[in-house]
Formats: sequence, C-alpha cells, structure tokens
Amino acid sequence: MIHRLAAVFVVLVCAAYPGRANANVVARVDISEQRLHLYVNGAPYATWRVSTARRGYRTPTGSFRPQSLHRQHYSSRYHNSPMPYSVFFHGGYAIHGTYELRYLGRPVSHGCIRLHPRNAAVLFNLIRRHGASNTRIVVAY
Repeated sequence: MIHRLAAVFVVLVCAAYPGRANANVVARVDISEQRLHLYVNGAPYATWRVSTARRGYRTPTGSFRPQSLHRQHYSSRYHNSPMPYSVFFHGGYAIHGTYELRYLGRPVSHGCIRLHPRNAAVLFNLIRRHGASNTRIVVAY
C-alpha cells in the first residue's frame, strides 16, 4: 500500500510540474549579463560568458528545446563562418562556439548565442548524453 501511494505521489508531482523531471540539462542565457548558466540534474554546473545579438539584431527569448545538433556547421548566411558544436534551438538560431574570443561577454552576434569552443563542446556533449528531449534552453533578459 505504501509503495502504491508513493507511486501515485510521483505521478501527481510530475503532472503538476511538467518538464521539471525531464530537464536534466538546463542552459539559462541571461542577455543582460551576457552569461550562460548551466545546470545538470538541477545542480549548478558552470557559468560562461556569451555573446548575443548586437544592436539591430535580436536573440530570441523564451524557453526552447534543441532542434538539431551539428558538431561542425558553417553559416549559409554569414560568409560560411564556422559554428563549431552548434545547438540549433529556434529556426536558424543556435548556441555555438566562436573563435572571436575577445568579444565574449558583449553583444556582437547576428542573433546566435556564441560561446568559447571548449564550453560549446561541453554543452553539446551534455545534450547528446542526456538527450534533446531532456534539455531546456531558456533565454531571457
């Protein structure tokens, strides 16, 4: 009887808080801070500098799931620019590595979220390990 009650409790909690039990990896991008706060299994994992959209462009805000992952992608819109460890989350918008490290921490992109390539690789591999369905990308000011 106790096991049955515990099972019912777990089902009710999961129904009341959809997505919480499934979000093993959460990447929270704070545009005003130009930081990505990474959580794995609910615990803080890392905080990294990012670059988001510069004036005249926008980085989409909201809560997203990864749509596709590409170990090495090249931009079809911006001069075949390399985008290592790309995690596309909203149409053509992605979190990806950049080689323009001096700009990290400042808004300079056309809308994507740029990371140091080492950090992009860590995020990419965590998402592959836990699964896109268990990952949430939250972008806000």
